[in-house]
Formats: sequence, C-alpha cells, structure tokens
Amino acid sequence: MSGVGDNDVGWLLSADAVRQRAHAILAKAERGDLAHFEFRPERMGEAAALVAAVTRESYPDLDVPYHSRWRHFVVEGVDRWKALEARLDIPDADEIARIRFDLAVTSVLLDAGAGDRWRYRDAAGIVLARSEGLAIASFDLFRAGGFANDPVGAYLRADAAALCAMTEETLTRGFQAGPDNPLVGLEGRAALLRRLGSALAAAPDLFGRPGRVGNLYDALKARAVDGTLPAIAILDAVLRGLGPIWPGRIERGGVNLGDTWSHAAVGLVPFHKLSQWLSYSLVEPLEGAGIAVTGLDRLTGLPEYRNGGLLVDTGVLVPKDPRLLADELEVGDEAVVEWRALTVALLDRLADEVRARLGVPAQSFPLAKVLQGGTWTAGRRIARERRPGGGPPIRIRSDGTVF
Repeated sequence: MSGVGDNDVGWLLSADAVRQRAHAILAKAERGDLAHFEFRPERMGEAAALVAAVTRESYPDLDVPYHSRWRHFVVEGVDRWKALEARLDIPDADEIARIRFDLAVTSVLLDAGAGDRWRYRDAAGIVLARSEGLAIASFDLFRAGGFANDPVGAYLRADAAALCAMTEETLTRGFQAGPDNPLVGLEGRAALLRRLGSALAAAPDLFGRPGRVGNLYDALKARAVDGTLPAIAILDAVLRGLGPIWPGRIERGGVNLGDTWSHAAVGLVPFHKLSQWLSYSLVEPLEGAGIAVTGLDRLTGLPEYRNGGLLVDTGVLVPKDPRLLADELEVGDEAVVEWRALTVALLDRLADEVRARLGVPAQSFPLAKVLQGGTWTAGRRIARERRPGGGPPIRIRSDGTVF
C-alpha cells in the first residue's frame, strides 16, 4: 500500500519522515499486525536497565559525549584526532573545522559493516576490527593524504578530483584487505567515494570550486542565525548535497531517495542512517568553531545492527520466523525494513525510560547521548555475551553503502 507522502520527495528526505513512518510500523506492532516481528513491551524495562547500567559504568559522571564518528578515533584512551590537531600549525578555527568535515565525511562513508573476519593493524601494532578498525584505517588514509588532490602539500583534505579517481586497489592497500583479511563491500566503498567526488563537483553552492568536502562547513556557517544552527539544517544539506552518491534504488521525480525502502504496511520507509550518522558527526566540528547546534532530537536513533540487535537480544522484538535468525538477509527484505523501523521508533521510547532511570532531563541528555551511553554499547555487550565473535542476532548482507 502507498501512504500519504510517498511522492513528496522533500518530506521523504527528512528526519520527520523517518520518525513518522517508523512509529506507524510500531503502532501496527502494538496491534500484532506485523508479518515479521512480535513486540513485547514488557521487555522494555530490561533493555532500559541494561542501557542505564552500561551508561553509568562508561560515564560515571553522566557527562556523555554525542554518538558520532569522533568516538571511534579514541583508541586505548588516546584521541587520535586531538593528537593530530595538536601537531598542526593552523590557527584558523574555520580551516580546522573544514579539515574535520573532510575527515568525518570520508570516514563515515567508509563505515559500512566490515564483516566478521576483517582486522586492521595500526602503526603501533594495535589490532582493531569493525567500526573502530574502519575508523582508524580511514583516519590513517586521510592523514596520509589519501583523499587529497595534492597529497604532499595540502594533504589533510578530501577533494573532488582525488575522490573521483578512487580505486578499489587504493582502499585494499589502505585497509590492509586481501584474501586472508577480507573486507566486505570494497568495490561498493570505492564506488561510493567516486560518486562523492562527482557530487562535490555538481554542487558548488555547498562544496565550492574546486569541490572539497570541507567547504560544506562554510555553507552551513552561512546558514547559522546569531551563531546557532538547527540540526535538521545539517541533515538537509547532507541529504541534498550527498544524495546522488547512493546507489540507485527507489526514485521519485528523478530524485534518488537513498536509504529508503518499501514495506507493505505503510509504503515507503526512509531511514537515512549513514546521512544521520554523518549529521551527528558534524555537530562537534561546528560547535568547535563556535556554532551552537540546536534541536538534536529532531534527528532519529540509528537503525543499525547494534541498536536493533539490543532489542532482539533483550526479547523486546521477537522474529516470527526462525529463518530471520539463521539466514543472511538482504537490506531490502521487508523483514529487515520492519526491524529497522521498529528500532527507530523504540529508541525514542527507550530513551525516555533510560533518562528516567538516570535521572536526567531530555534537554541536557538528547538522543545522541542515549545512543552513545548507551544503546550502541549495550547492543555490542549483549551480542558478545550471546554469540562467539559478538555478531548481530540478525545478519544482513552488506554492499558497503548502508550499514
């Protein structure tokens, strides 16, 4: 069935659409009307208790940072970005912000699931996997000028020309991938970066001439009013400027809707997971440059396997068909769309319960902190307890562009 808004491109490319469609699916779950998952609200308390306990353990003072890519640049207590920034002789706060945009965007776009077997060994011999490994591998590639048109001179950049020329071989070397260390979706990642280069060149109002990722900072700074910028303005710019990079899936009016899928119960269901993850990751560079970001809770929780896995592993969501826990599924499978939508909606409810247990108000403890404190960490912990290797309860085949 096609619901209201299915042809409204502007609405579908918004966090409001993500939240509205997700809650529409949750409403059906509460009536027992979904085909793939059963919702057990009586298990929400256990999930909230686990998230609250993990948050207090990780952040005893409850001074929780935002859930963003910047957390993954901290390894064994050392913040790799801060260490790099300290060595830079760049007094211009705007240029530092541009560099941080360059790094965040390229790193987030390379963050799709790595698979269970891939590992990255850094220069100090530290072996990392999954998101942390992808973060440090992309950080090291960025620091080496891997995304810069002039890797010797102005090397801490992500330029359109260099991105357009990105090859699978470059990423294979940078990420230490190979037959004995397979990285899922290498071809898709390289293609995504090439499309990013093309998108930069096609939108000079956002990325300047010649195109550079970091120039998006200047475009957003120009939209700030009295030094403040709403979070949805970040997502709007990301979806508008980077929309063309996503593989062609569902289109409306010639516009690629990216991370948007179909569910028989409600029509089109947008998620924009990587775009929202990226938007969260651009908040700190903006704040570091003196721009206050408001309305963070207009963005949604992230429908990925740690947050969704937490809900399955705590029994909040129960698959109706055992094959969902056994087979590797495609991203567009209706069961996966249903799982992701329920994750988004239930994160809103879970956040309220977690805040109540921690005794913190929503104003000072937005969803971005609940995720960090939080649901993502709790999802990882319970996965490690339940399964060797800590993989998710539901496995999804990755093409390097969604998870």
